[in-house]
Amino acid sequence: MTIPRGTAQSPKYQRLAADLRRRIAEGEFTADAALPVESELERQYGVARNTVRLAVDVLVNEGRLVRLQGKGTYLREHPVLDHRAYGPTLAPAPRDCLAAPSTVYLGEAAEAGRELSTDFEMMIVRARVDIAERLGLRPGEAIVVRRQLRLLDREPYSIEESHYRAGLAAGTPLMEPDPVEGGDEAVLATLGRTEIGAVDHLVARMPGPEEAQWFQGGPGVPLMVQTRVTYDRRGPVRVIETRYSADRSRLVYGIGDLGARTTLPAPAAPVDPARADAQ
Repeated sequence: MTIPRGTAQSPKYQRLAADLRRRIAEGEFTADAALPVESELERQYGVARNTVRLAVDVLVNEGRLVRLQGKGTYLREHPVLDHRAYGPTLAPAPRDCLAAPSTVYLGEAAEAGRELSTDFEMMIVRARVDIAERLGLRPGEAIVVRRQLRLLDREPYSIEESHYRAGLAAGTPLMEPDPVEGGDEAVLATLGRTEIGAVDHLVARMPGPEEAQWFQGGPGVPLMVQTRVTYDRRGPVRVIETRYSADRSRLVYGIGDLGARTTLPAPAAPVDPARADAQ
């Protein structure tokens, strides 16, 4: 077994890591069996033990592998949940009304046979510059943030924070330190602020220390950050910022007229870049 040549600037351990990614993508290793020990990989590839160790370190940092003391190195598999980030409502709702996120998450967890649980917090904070701009406020103005920490089968799944103008939330259940029956959308509807449209901004970034500690991902696993600004006919209603660990979530978007579908089709499995490079 040989290591793909790659570019002249690519160190040998990185090329070895790329070939191990390829073998993982092709299903050569299974989650219930340890990977070959370092001495066996050293023999297979004809490289030094330190090269093998560095290559395995790369995949551990990416969250693909986990070392279990005294047992060996295994695939670190997280079930990936498809989240319908934007699409048609799957239950009867007023025309043009956005699907309630809480309802969507519950339905998806049930479809996947997984248990969804949520920890809830309410805070009054100073608006970040980007949040203030999207809500039409001055930076530093007081806003109400309602945070939901979602877990699937007790594994961290997402952090969702809904940001409201203080004037909109004042005197409503949005100021309560508990979830609202029917979701925040029910409160907004009673206020005449039913959300009918939204704009999403998607970015990928590395987690901060607190985020990394909560998600319990590998040090090289990025977050997907979805920032949604919702609107009614009067203007912006709220900003919803949701953070997902990239190794256990996949956002699915519906585009165009999907009235003939009852559910969105499952997306094709992503192509592993390392596998593509090796071909």
